[in-house]
Amino acid sequence: MPAPGCGCERQAKIVGVTEVLIQGGRVLDPASGFDQTADVLIRDSVIARIGRVSPPAEIRRIDAEGCLVAPGLIDLHVHLREPDPQSTETIATGAAAALGGGFATVCCMPNTQPPIDSASAVEYVNRRAALVGAARVFVVGAATLGRRGQQLAPIASMARAGAVAFSDDGACVADARLLSMVLRTVRAAGRCFMQHCQDPSLAGCGQVNAGHMAARLGLPGWPGEAEEIIIDRDIRLNRAIGCRYHVQHLSSGESVSIIRRARSEGQPVTTEVTPHHLLLTEDCCRNYDPQAKVNPPLRTARDIELLKEGVADGTITILASDHAPHPLDRKQLDFADAAFGIVGLECALPLYKAALVDGGVIDWQALLAMLTINPARLVGIDSIGLGSLAVGGPADVTVIDPNLDWTIDPREFSSMGRNCPFAGREVRGRAIATIVGGEVRMLRESERVTA
Repeated sequence: MPAPGCGCERQAKIVGVTEVLIQGGRVLDPASGFDQTADVLIRDSVIARIGRVSPPAEIRRIDAEGCLVAPGLIDLHVHLREPDPQSTETIATGAAAALGGGFATVCCMPNTQPPIDSASAVEYVNRRAALVGAARVFVVGAATLGRRGQQLAPIASMARAGAVAFSDDGACVADARLLSMVLRTVRAAGRCFMQHCQDPSLAGCGQVNAGHMAARLGLPGWPGEAEEIIIDRDIRLNRAIGCRYHVQHLSSGESVSIIRRARSEGQPVTTEVTPHHLLLTEDCCRNYDPQAKVNPPLRTARDIELLKEGVADGTITILASDHAPHPLDRKQLDFADAAFGIVGLECALPLYKAALVDGGVIDWQALLAMLTINPARLVGIDSIGLGSLAVGGPADVTVIDPNLDWTIDPREFSSMGRNCPFAGREVRGRAIATIVGGEVRMLRESERVTA
């Protein structure tokens, strides 16, 4: 459970439930294409029935009329910061934040202190997550020892311990020879490799997107080519290897065409995009606002246009928040000294809606595919039934009210992080219930629920 005072008691109520009926919602399952108004009956941790249900009077019910009923949402890219005795976030608070945002499952990155670069470290996170009893947590292990990009990490043993993917997130595996070894080893382990695409010689000490904003602010620029060159190189290296290769937090519009071409050639390449890279531009940094300092940096309106085109045509198949909490004192510094990153788990869903559904880029079915079955398939957790709604499958369900208006207020987050450039933004759409393994673990105060 989250630490007292973390804000979850104001935002969400966590309730253990073994049997529940979700009534009258629009049930959307992108994995099967199902899209109908129906009831969903959950019993003994699995989905017992989808359709019209006449339940006993005493069953707990959630009135989902006007709501979307979807597979439990999945976020492939979050930072839970643990293990780290001085961390801003913990597995408990991060997993509670996930529930508040409608995410039943998250994958945590290995850039912790110490890094998750051994089987014992993977097992530690798994044990801690099991004790929390909130969102499911899967581990992404480091690809190189210490994430230093010099020596291969023990990928095979970490995979056996439960790591679902590998990445040096926060750092690029820049050495081409070592990257080839990583790709071959990750492929042999049956996992995917997630690359933080950032050529260090080009990114350097960049603070904002290279161009007029960097010049105006007098800050070192960070060009889109730093991302594009690594993607192009990695795809070339991977052609003869065939590892599942995933580009993290895409920011440059020009990167989309590189990935589109590779996918058209049958290369096993996927990518993700964040809410902030779909909605915010470098102009948010114009007053040296460190809340808008992210890695990779916010870019231009043209980049956003090209990213949305990539979502629309299926080049970009996954949405991920890159939830990155920091203590306030690391964000309340001069821009050049402030930490990179924002928190996003609890506000990501309505931001995706605003950028993609409200903007007419894709519909709800496609949006939910990018938050459920697509990430599940990438990291192989579809094999245990996650990412879809199926009778007999695990009862991970998210109930979404697409018309619920609210204002983003980081002070009410379950996350310990408060670094959010969307603070004060009015949004529409919110998860009202998150069910994990048949247990209602987040339920907003509502007249929709009856005993």
